Amino acid sequence: MNILVTGANGQLGNEMRIVAANSTDKYIFTDVAELDITNLDAIRKMVADEKVGAIINCAAYTNVDKAEDDEAFCKKLNADAVNNLAVAMKEVDGLLVHVSTDYVFGGDPYNTPCKEDQKGTPTGVYGRTKLLGEQNILASGCKYIIIRTAWLYSEFGKNFVKTMLNLTATKPELKVVFDQVGTPTYALDLAKAIFDIVENRKYEGKSGIYHYSNEGVCSWFDFTKMIAEIAGNTSCDVQPCHSSEFPSKVVRPSYSVLDKTKIKQTFGVKVPYWTDSLRVCMKNIMSDTL
Repeated sequence: MNILVTGANGQLGNEMRIVAANSTDKYIFTDVAELDITNLDAIRKMVADEKVGAIINCAAYTNVDKAEDDEAFCKKLNADAVNNLAVAMKEVDGLLVHVSTDYVFGGDPYNTPCKEDQKGTPTGVYGRTKLLGEQNILASGCKYIIIRTAWLYSEFGKNFVKTMLNLTATKPELKVVFDQVGTPTYALDLAKAIFDIVENRKYEGKSGIYHYSNEGVCSWFDFTKMIAEIAGNTSCDVQPCHSSEFPSKVVRPSYSVLDKTKIKQTFGVKVPYWTDSLRVCMKNIMSDTL
């Protein structure tokens, strides 16, 4: 099967390149320079020319704060473009694997892990447009696997782990919010899960929404403390603080732990514990910077 990967230069897209290197399928990796997914005709041409049977959509507008001032383009990429991909796959009876986010939740107070059928209550433009993208896929009638994830990091691009690795190495003191709770996700682990589902054709008859993050629960404060500990950055005094001390245009989910029971039971996915995956990723990051 020929598989198109969009957003291939992002964190998840780059990890997909790694896991798909020895695949029996043919992967076509594209980013905006090769394919404008806001253009349905361009997608149709790519699908026809490359005989694409599945699309893995790693492309998204992910700047949560900037989205509040750029709603039109955020919607174009997170909802309208997703609809284009769904339509293109429906037309050839193909599969769309789409990556969504924990930001579809957050408007209601939660204290138990969010399930897939829980009502979306996004608090900002980013979450609303991602939820709309999901709804567009469902309305299209295509075969689909939607995977919501959270707190994504990797060796690639800018992310929380790299930022805190630098700050805890250079700052004598650091304040990090402790009243936002979730689970970090190593993009390589997510890429492996997607690859397994697609490579082994586990998706047949299994269209639906699924959750994937690493196992466990922590706050951004806990996350930072662990990053500093693994790196040996002991001279930085990391202190917890409230979200209100860092005013933002958007209210972030205070609790967005994702329940992963469904993806584990349906596809037999093994989910690593968050600190174990963090150690693996940080070892790679630090070895690259030495």
